Amino acid sequence: MLKPIALGLGLLTLPTLALAQGAASSKPPAQQPAVQMAAPAAVDAAHSAPRVQIALLLDTSSSMDGLIDQARRQLWTVVNTFAKARRGSQLAQLEIALYEYGKSSLSSEGGYIRQIVPFTTDLDKVSEELFSLKTNGGEEYCGKVIQQATRNLAWSKSKGDLKLIYIAGNEPFTQGPVSYQTAIADAKEKGITVNTIHCGSAQEGASTGWAAAAKFAQGQALNIDQNRAIAYIAAPQDDEIARLGTELNKTYLGYGRKGEEAKMRQEAQDKNASAYAGSAATRAVSKASRAYDSSGWDLVDGTKKGAVKLDQMKDEDLPAELKGKSAAERQAIVDSKAKERAEIQGRIQKLQAEREKFLAEKQKAAAAEGGDTLDKAIIESATKAAKAQGMALE
Repeated sequence: MLKPIALGLGLLTLPTLALAQGAASSKPPAQQPAVQMAAPAAVDAAHSAPRVQIALLLDTSSSMDGLIDQARRQLWTVVNTFAKARRGSQLAQLEIALYEYGKSSLSSEGGYIRQIVPFTTDLDKVSEELFSLKTNGGEEYCGKVIQQATRNLAWSKSKGDLKLIYIAGNEPFTQGPVSYQTAIADAKEKGITVNTIHCGSAQEGASTGWAAAAKFAQGQALNIDQNRAIAYIAAPQDDEIARLGTELNKTYLGYGRKGEEAKMRQEAQDKNASAYAGSAATRAVSKASRAYDSSGWDLVDGTKKGAVKLDQMKDEDLPAELKGKSAAERQAIVDSKAKERAEIQGRIQKLQAEREKFLAEKQKAAAAEGGDTLDKAIIESATKAAKAQGMALE
């Protein structure tokens, strides 16, 4: 059944893409007490897995409500695509950072730019921040926000990792104190590919510098209609996948100072996703994937990844289910939750395979309606960039 809705990309809340302190100060597990290691999924620069880093720079001036809405709605679609990223048999780790620019309430001295979230694997935090974004008028300095993202984010130094900037907006690309040529040249020095997403026609994007900037960056010039209404295709598996996504929450054991806050955030982002048709299901699929990393606050993921040692934790830092328990009893509860989670995730993944097959047929007809949206633009361009780096997103 097709239902016209306004598309919004709940992304990259590009859900983003306040963890700055955690990411900057992360230490190897052996050097920190267990509770202090609960900073939400701060990126560990020491890991050896290939990385996919995406920085989303969103124009939040008055005309961009449709763009922000697309980011909110389609965040989980994008995440599900990159959850499959791999080089050979080795799965990649997805990290998202989020900036906003062009809003008059931001500091003029800083160029009307704000880093919302540095690179992180905490996707619920990205979503939370996307849903909190507001728009109002301002000055849009594309060159300056690219420069800040290039200089201030913890970009991988590995030449084999996929490093992408997506800047989305609709004002002339040449505004502001920093030329896009200077900013993009800095990005290219670090192996970062800048892609432009003009919210409007290709002709307008070409006349206002968006296409020229992408060409200079050797990236892709993309154009979307941020206000376009599209057809939502309901799949028969949607409701059950969404229900199982809610069931997954019961398997999380929040620990330390961040545990309770993170569990509340998880539930809040379930509610936010449910506001958009189909998004509750795509979010549940993300929660059933390896991209949904809760090791910074959840004992099941935390013990599995070595982020915390269960037998060394203080009783006051444990969730209610584990307080006053012996080491053996603690482990038994965590193991039981891990088993339950794996079973639910397996059911979601099976249903998602059926859902993808169903949607593939239905979307052929819908594609003929034309007009890219934020998620499609990002996925298609990133697929090409990944191939150039020897990665695959399938």
